[in-house]
Amino acid sequence: MALPGQGPVAILVAISFAAGLNVYATVATLGLLGHTHWLELPPSLSLLTNWWMIGASSVLFGVEFFADKVPAFDLVWNALHTFIRVPVAALLAYQASSGLSPLEQAAAAAIGGTIAFAAHGGKTAARAAVTPSPEPFSNAALSTAEDVCAVGLTWLATVHPYLAGGIALALVVGVVLMMRFVWKALRRLFRGAERVVEQT
Repeated sequence: MALPGQGPVAILVAISFAAGLNVYATVATLGLLGHTHWLELPPSLSLLTNWWMIGASSVLFGVEFFADKVPAFDLVWNALHTFIRVPVAALLAYQASSGLSPLEQAAAAAIGGTIAFAAHGGKTAARAAVTPSPEPFSNAALSTAEDVCAVGLTWLATVHPYLAGGIALALVVGVVLMMRFVWKALRRLFRGAERVVEQT
């Protein structure tokens, strides 16, 4: 997503992780940065700079901002977004690497999707740890921190790509080390989402 020498791989890692946390915030931030020429997006991602795309992703970001902070409903929301955050992150990585060979593009998409899945899994594990709490403040605080991290990491990738990529990579390693807990959290998430749907 940048000119050679500006750390395109580091940017890709950071933005993929951000998309795994909040894909709408990431897309809206990328669109705004590209529209203001703060970040030079490749032609294959020029759609992100369209005001309609920026507006739609911003509205969805607003919806997620509130939906993700409602106890129990956030289980359904995050369960559904397993099938949105990861594919969109993979698509962003694929489009961002349009100047590479088809095989390299496929590898970039796989890496982007895997990093987004790790971020989503880490988010789910953290949410599973605080959701049972009877008070709603910890859940809202964690969700807000995730939103800030998604926007902040995307912005940081444009000014300090290696720092942003390093942070994202360190977080991925942390998630991998907790993979057993993450897997259990994902299973609880889908079971909890099923119960919430059945009760409505």
